[in-house]
Amino acid sequence: MKTPKDLGFVFPAEWHKHTSTWLSYPHNENSWPGKIDTIFPYYNQFIAELSKGELVNINVEDETMRDRVAEELMQLGVDMSKIKFHFFRTNDAWCRDHGPAFVIKANQKAIVNWDYNAWGGKYPCECDNLIPKKIADELGLEMFHPHIVMEGGSIDVNGKGTLLTTTSCLLNENRNPMLSQAEIEEKLCSYYNVDNVIWLGDGIEGDDTDGHVDDITRFVNEDTVVTVVEEDSNDANYEPLKANLDLLNKARLQDGKQLNVVELPMPSAVVWDDMRLPASYANFYIANKSVIVPTYRCDNDEKALCILESLFPDRKVVGIDSTDIIWGLRSFHCLSQQEPEI
Repeated sequence: MKTPKDLGFVFPAEWHKHTSTWLSYPHNENSWPGKIDTIFPYYNQFIAELSKGELVNINVEDETMRDRVAEELMQLGVDMSKIKFHFFRTNDAWCRDHGPAFVIKANQKAIVNWDYNAWGGKYPCECDNLIPKKIADELGLEMFHPHIVMEGGSIDVNGKGTLLTTTSCLLNENRNPMLSQAEIEEKLCSYYNVDNVIWLGDGIEGDDTDGHVDDITRFVNEDTVVTVVEEDSNDANYEPLKANLDLLNKARLQDGKQLNVVELPMPSAVVWDDMRLPASYANFYIANKSVIVPTYRCDNDEKALCILESLFPDRKVVGIDSTDIIWGLRSFHCLSQQEPEI
């Protein structure tokens, strides 16, 4: 079977213009035990900001959820012509990982349907695994099946042939134990249409995805990444983030040029019930009109926002409080999946 690369499809960088953003509205109380109601105001702010520049497709459980969410969005003054609901049941809200990977060429769009096992079989995912096919059927799009486990948050691309990922996630034995690193890289190159893979090491403390790259290092343009660093040498994140920084400084792009590496601070530790949560400013989402950044009620919030403002001069950088959302162990990038325009 021919791959997207064989057929000339590409997986664009996130800053490529979107037709829409796809979301799966949060409903699983096990992800936010005892506090799911506290996240809705901030999640709705996220939707409101997205809707200023693009259509927002929202997967909901049923009409009751749709009506409640619609009422809350209208109270925020959201233009409801920019909101479209779909009765697609999910196990959880993490559309970055269970949603489709959209690939495009000329006037065509298709979907890559990676296998999904909820980060190594940690949680139920029988509904989540059906989401790419449901969206492909809804939109009438062709689907490609690589037949390996992959999550959207485990990679990032510059849209010119380079992909970022981590060994701690993609080489974890709970993903594709039958495949070598070279075999996994071949799948990445064939289905995302890249030629160059940069492998980083470990992720941050508290990340139950086994180290998704979208919590640590992100492309902000074709030759520049931001990567989070921890200044406190006694912090558990200090050594792994320093090691990733060293790898980035040695890495090369698809054309052999050196990466531009911009350091982004880590927030103060966010702890809940004695558990360190994976709070990171790197989990931002690049929308059509804005860059939406999780903030954590700490001194480094403003510093991180200023750094990102300098890197996205053509978009508004918007901080939204993620202190409660991060109790679900993920934030705005993990919650969203872009659908690129053709």
